[in-house]
Amino acid sequence: MDTIFAQATAQGRAGVSVVRISGPDALEVGNKIAGSLPPHRGSVLRHVRDLSGALLDQALVLRFDAPRSFTGENVVELHLHGSVAVVRAVSELLGQFPDVRLAEPGEFTRRALENERLDLTQVEGLADLIESETEAQRKQALGVLSGQLGDLVERWRKDLIRAAALLEATIDFADEDVPVDVSPEVSDLLAKVSNGLSAEIAGTFVAERIRTGFEVAIVGPPNAGKSTLLNALAGRDAAITSEIAGTTRDVIEVRMDLNGLPVTLLDTAGLRQTDDVVEAQGVERAVNRAKNADLRVFLTMDSAPLIVEPGEDDIIRRAKADKLVDKTDAVSGKTGEGIDTLISKIQSVLLDRSTSAGLATHTRHRSAMERSLSYLRDAMTVLAAGPDQYDIAAAELRFAIHALEVLVGRIDVESLLDEIFSSFCLGK
Repeated sequence: MDTIFAQATAQGRAGVSVVRISGPDALEVGNKIAGSLPPHRGSVLRHVRDLSGALLDQALVLRFDAPRSFTGENVVELHLHGSVAVVRAVSELLGQFPDVRLAEPGEFTRRALENERLDLTQVEGLADLIESETEAQRKQALGVLSGQLGDLVERWRKDLIRAAALLEATIDFADEDVPVDVSPEVSDLLAKVSNGLSAEIAGTFVAERIRTGFEVAIVGPPNAGKSTLLNALAGRDAAITSEIAGTTRDVIEVRMDLNGLPVTLLDTAGLRQTDDVVEAQGVERAVNRAKNADLRVFLTMDSAPLIVEPGEDDIIRRAKADKLVDKTDAVSGKTGEGIDTLISKIQSVLLDRSTSAGLATHTRHRSAMERSLSYLRDAMTVLAAGPDQYDIAAAELRFAIHALEVLVGRIDVESLLDEIFSSFCLGK
């Protein structure tokens, strides 16, 4: 394989910029440009020079020997002064060596996968960690990156392999008297894995929301102060406010961090019957987004009915508290009355939901687990029919195991890799 290099830190001027080199010639190249390298996992301060001996920079040089490196290959890291000119000069120097080239997006991580330093779920966890914006996203991505999901899948896989082996042993000795009935142990193993898969599948929906963000829709009649409330919650003028009813025609989205949870606030058009074609489209969009949102905050006015039916966890507040004598359960984006209580309630509802989040965070994870569970249930049904059907049950278990192996990237994932790694930066 070629030796590859790339800047591993963000582009642009910085205090320090890291250039990573990985591959069979990494140590040789490091020795040529830095004079000498430290021992494995060591670091040393060196002058980086070009092929003519001219000084390019002074750098902290780190060395990682295969297979104990991020990529599983020999790796050298140059911690340079964070100058655009320095990084450019060092990159041009590295490109002059034969069989050394600039890395493609995600190629370092792809090599880590190919060298079994990471499984596919960990690769996705790394991508999610890089993209994380809130504390909940960071913790979730770090859990996947640390291998928790892969370890769980491996335990399921081993249990299913054990169950399949027991059945196949019975099939092999079908013409002999087998003194032990394996069906109780097989049934226990299948029930254990089935329960684990069901629980994890149920938790993927909340886990996906933590990764992508919960949607909270502000819903109510025209001129109820929805846009003013959105601006107050966002801390900026994200939506146009006006005393004229029907000002908001489209759904306005504002992302924010709510106590570590990623939340997208939706300001929707006022819900009412209207002959205005444009406003009617806005109302239709508002109703659809409100119904699909994870949580709705209803602003009510005494004279206006609720067009969308509130759900169990939805929050109902009286609008324009600044104009009410009785301010019970009222909120005002204009004066800020009731906003702290509203935020606390939103946080409480979403945090309660977050407790049910599983380790699996992607639709791909859920689909693979659902396929495995489907095969597993078929195997349980066939198993109950008796020893004559054990060969079919064993085949269904092999399909279930295959689905789990696809989940962690052991097999049949080549078509996924280009899509996954295309989102990575060059230095990863």
